Amino acid sequence: MAYIEFDKKQLVNLSYSLNKELLRVNRKGSYSSTTLIRCNTRKYHGLLVAPQPTIDDELHVLLSAIDPTIIQHDAEFNFGIHQFPGGVFQPKGHKYVRELQSDPIPKITYRVGGVLFSVEMLFSSDADRIMLKYTLEDCNSETRVRLKPFLAYRQRHKLSKANEWVDTKYQVADNGVRFRMYQGYSPLYMQFSKKVEYVHVPDWYYNIEYSEEQRRGYDYKEDLFVPGYFEFPMKKGESVILSAGLEEIKTTGLKRAFGAELKKRIPRSSFKNCLLNSAEQFIQTRDGKTEVVAGFPWFGRWGRDTFISLPGLTLSTDNVKKCKAVLDTMSAELNGPLFPNIGSKHEASYNSIDAPLWYFWAVQQYAMHTDNYKQVWKLYGKKLKMILEGLRAGTEYNIKMHDNGLISGGEVGKALTWMDALSNGKAVTPRIGMPVEINALAYNAIQFTLELAKRFKDTEFIEEWQHIADGFPKVFTETFWDDKKGYLADYVNGDFKSWDVRPNMVFATSLPYNPLSLDKRQAVLRKIETELLTIRGLRTLSPKNKAYEGHYEGDQPTRDKQYHQGTVWPWLLGHYVEGYLKIHGKSGVRKMQWYIEQFEDVMLEHGIGSISEIYDGDPPHTARGAISQAWSVAEILRSIILVDKVLAGIDLNWKGGQL
Repeated sequence: MAYIEFDKKQLVNLSYSLNKELLRVNRKGSYSSTTLIRCNTRKYHGLLVAPQPTIDDELHVLLSAIDPTIIQHDAEFNFGIHQFPGGVFQPKGHKYVRELQSDPIPKITYRVGGVLFSVEMLFSSDADRIMLKYTLEDCNSETRVRLKPFLAYRQRHKLSKANEWVDTKYQVADNGVRFRMYQGYSPLYMQFSKKVEYVHVPDWYYNIEYSEEQRRGYDYKEDLFVPGYFEFPMKKGESVILSAGLEEIKTTGLKRAFGAELKKRIPRSSFKNCLLNSAEQFIQTRDGKTEVVAGFPWFGRWGRDTFISLPGLTLSTDNVKKCKAVLDTMSAELNGPLFPNIGSKHEASYNSIDAPLWYFWAVQQYAMHTDNYKQVWKLYGKKLKMILEGLRAGTEYNIKMHDNGLISGGEVGKALTWMDALSNGKAVTPRIGMPVEINALAYNAIQFTLELAKRFKDTEFIEEWQHIADGFPKVFTETFWDDKKGYLADYVNGDFKSWDVRPNMVFATSLPYNPLSLDKRQAVLRKIETELLTIRGLRTLSPKNKAYEGHYEGDQPTRDKQYHQGTVWPWLLGHYVEGYLKIHGKSGVRKMQWYIEQFEDVMLEHGIGSISEIYDGDPPHTARGAISQAWSVAEILRSIILVDKVLAGIDLNWKGGQL
């Protein structure tokens, strides 16, 4: 039995199978995604979703779907499925599904009468191309196969409507044809491993519905263009491979290319292997830049998410080269003391107070892993000092480091921390002033840079910053701690202190340099365990708070108000695990292992083989948001490594040497 497997009973149940999604990503930023039964429920779904740099910096859904039909004795059995108005599903191909396995690639098998027919989906790792392997595993009589492509050719956040500007023509390619719906777009080459017949009958399919978009409060009806169909005979045991890509290939090597690509795949045969596969999907290299995609299917690159997820995505697998490539890419985009939060170049937004501080942590993790401090100082030392100096001088959004080292920032209508949801132009979780995690990160940043400066005798920096580091724990404790309450304020603004119980205080227990005494770190973790800890991560607000929201659902404005008001975020668990193990060592391993192991269940729940962005605060903690999120996967992977280190007798408490 495969690790990832679904049977007929599960697949024909639409309420089950339509809520479970497959995702495959290449190293150039393209992806392929749909549900288990190949019925698209999101505007983001598609067999080939790829960049179109001549149009914009976004991804575009080019090939939405391909419907296969088996033909025997003039009887046709269409295995496709789409949703239309009135809750109608046509052609109802799911009723023929027998099983689906995904180890290492998705393979769906259909049975109708004496016919057993399978489709395997393999996304190229280094080209914008998907390969589909159609196999007639069993049959009793002459069989023909018809494949009908559905084209969208639109930006992934938008929807296609029938129009008169579409180019309905096609051109012949090697064992296939070439389509291009609109000028400016890349052509789509659909080519086969054997000669096939193409019948050109261009038409529109109207009002295809995407139920997930409807549920999320967005437009959800689309018209898709079908240029025609391919048809060819198949014999029992025969396989035919279809390549759908942006460049023409020589089809004589198609079967060989499929086999070579398949050998690159890590088997999805265990929980950890699923995470390793998923981790690789977030890192892309394009135009000489190596970047981290925050999540699929709708996120792009985020500065904050990049630095938080980078160690888990790369160093957990000892991929030092890729970690450095991302750090180098991001280092080049530093603007004063700030990194782009989203976007790049002239479209970049620098509205993130924490991205530069997480940069210190990412560089620090790289240094600790490689033990190559000389390289780190040479490559990143000036950047680290530039950030600290820029913060002390003050920068946009009232961000400023005070003489005692504490950082404040923010302005009305802006949300500068990771709790960044806005509703009607107002921050849902306004944290103007001194957020607790920003200042825990600031202490770690100062101490780490001092550590490097001492190694390489930068006496000027030491003289300028050592006294700030020395006094920081006392100032931090006086500012955020309350003995009677027994935990840290979430943020401080002048005389006001927010005592909402939120997870941001966890970073004062987990970072290599932390400003809290042992007893206070223990108290913080107890508070988190009592009110925030779940089997899917940490809640963003205690259920005891009147503003708590236990479910994340509804339209965009409604969900924005719930995003950080109780919703569970898996990535936070990594820092809880680290803080806990630093205190308890081996005696805390079993408890932390139990929480990590709870994520094995999610491998079959939402984004198959990956971890979602968020989960409901209330049980059963239903998966929500993006189906595969970089920092969710990264921090669970890193947690596994942390446990392994403790079991190996390594003390996680930082002493200025290699862990």
